[in-house]
Amino acid sequence: MTSPILPVSKEEYPEIVEVWEASVRATHHFLPEADIQYFKPLILNTYLDAVELRCIKDSEGKVLGFLGVAERSIEMLFMHPSVIGKGLGRQLLNYAIEHFKAFKVDVNEQNPEAVKFYQHCGFEVVSRSPLDPLGKPYPILHLSL
Repeated sequence: MTSPILPVSKEEYPEIVEVWEASVRATHHFLPEADIQYFKPLILNTYLDAVELRCIKDSEGKVLGFLGVAERSIEMLFMHPSVIGKGLGRQLLNYAIEHFKAFKVDVNEQNPEAVKFYQHCGFEVVSRSPLDPLGKPYPILHLSL
C-alpha cells in the first residue's frame, strides 16, 4: 500500500491531533489519562508548529498518519490504529530519511512495538534518558541510523 505524502496545513491540525490521540491510546498503554490530556494541547498549540509536517490520507481525504521532522530528527510519527502494520508508517519514515535527511529518532522505551519498528528499519539505540524532555518518568531511547 503506497499513498501520496502531503504537506499539512494549520487547518488540519485538529485532525492530526485526533490521529495522535488514537495512536497514543492504542500504543502508549503506560500513559495515564491525565498525561494524554496534558500533552494534547501541547501537540496542537506548540509541537506541530515546531516541525516540518507531512501526512498520508485515504481516498476520501482523511488523515491516516503523520510525520514531523526538525533538524534531521524524526520528532513524531503516528499512525491511526486502523492502519498500523500496513506499511504506511514505513513509507513516512522512508520519506523523512530521503527528503529531510533524518537519521535520528527518540522513542519511549515503554513502547516496545515502536522500538522494534525503528530497529527493523535500521535504527540502533545510541543512548537512553531516564526521563522524557519534560521531566516526566518515561524513559526515552535515542536511536540513530
